Amino acid sequence: MQKLELTLAIIKPHAIKNPIALSYIRNVLRNKFVVVKTKRVSLDKESASKFYEEHVGKFFYNRLITFMASGAIDLHVIAHCNAIELWRRILGPTSVYKGQFKEPNCLRSIFGLSDTRNVAHGSDSLESAAREIKFFFPDFSFYKWHNDDEELYRKGPIIFNNYLFQHVRRL
Repeated sequence: MQKLELTLAIIKPHAIKNPIALSYIRNVLRNKFVVVKTKRVSLDKESASKFYEEHVGKFFYNRLITFMASGAIDLHVIAHCNAIELWRRILGPTSVYKGQFKEPNCLRSIFGLSDTRNVAHGSDSLESAAREIKFFFPDFSFYKWHNDDEELYRKGPIIFNNYLFQHVRRL
């Protein structure tokens, strides 16, 4: 059985405010991935700027920062043997409009409003995932995950804790 890979999923403010979108996305996360960590936060513009610093100078940067600081976001560390690729495939193209024509059943096609308000974020590589997870979950130990937790979550048994919105090991 292939080892689990980690990625970060961010559910954006407009999706948090839409109970139908949030419920749908949560069902996808719960049923397709192992949800390892979850939390809801509200970013200020400074934190949003730090997270998206790679986009400084791009035409959409200010719009993105303002939007990401406009309300609560849900953060999920998710695992799957191919977590990064699978989550990005489920999300669909960054461009909502491109997705509506090419992949009408992807999350961004269904719930995205614009290229900035495109429902969710997904890390694009193992390096990005590690950096982004550490940004939002600074106490998360990759060493402990790889050496202790990964095999336990992969082989199970695990159950889903609805209150925590994450999978936990069944003892």
